[in-house]
Amino acid sequence: MSPDLLRLDLIVPVVMYCALLWWVGRGLSWTARLATAAVTLVLIVGVLLVERGWR
Repeated sequence: MSPDLLRLDLIVPVVMYCALLWWVGRGLSWTARLATAAVTLVLIVGVLLVERGWR
């Protein structure tokens, strides 16, 4: 496994994302939860691409 996958700068945001998604999604329907998860993941991937220089 690549050492990049074990870096804290990737693990901590993922864990925080899961906790935030659980907190926000408590009152939402399943379709709204899935839509929220998809939009948030797209935003995270976009930020990572910009941050890492589109590599």
